[in-house]
Amino acid sequence: MQDNARPHVAGVCQQFLQDEGIDAMDWPARSPDLNPIEHIWDIMSRSIHQCHVAPQTVQELADALVQETIRHLIRSMPRHCREVIQARGGHTHY
Repeated sequence: MQDNARPHVAGVCQQFLQDEGIDAMDWPARSPDLNPIEHIWDIMSRSIHQCHVAPQTVQELADALVQETIRHLIRSMPRHCREVIQARGGHTHY
């Protein structure tokens, strides 16, 4: 999954994906609605900044990342995709 950013559509990147046998999804222009990673980065940043002490172990970090919130976001992706399809690649309420 790529967002059509210049580095992602550069010939060298496209060639690498082809050489590795990686099929990229077609991606509507200016459609971040389908990309959960942006939401996850935001969730992670807010969660970690709410900690009084920075996580010191992987488990502390995992706890700080609000795992259930991330799981909920991932489970919501089919609904996000349906809304983007209905909006014909336009904006949705997400």
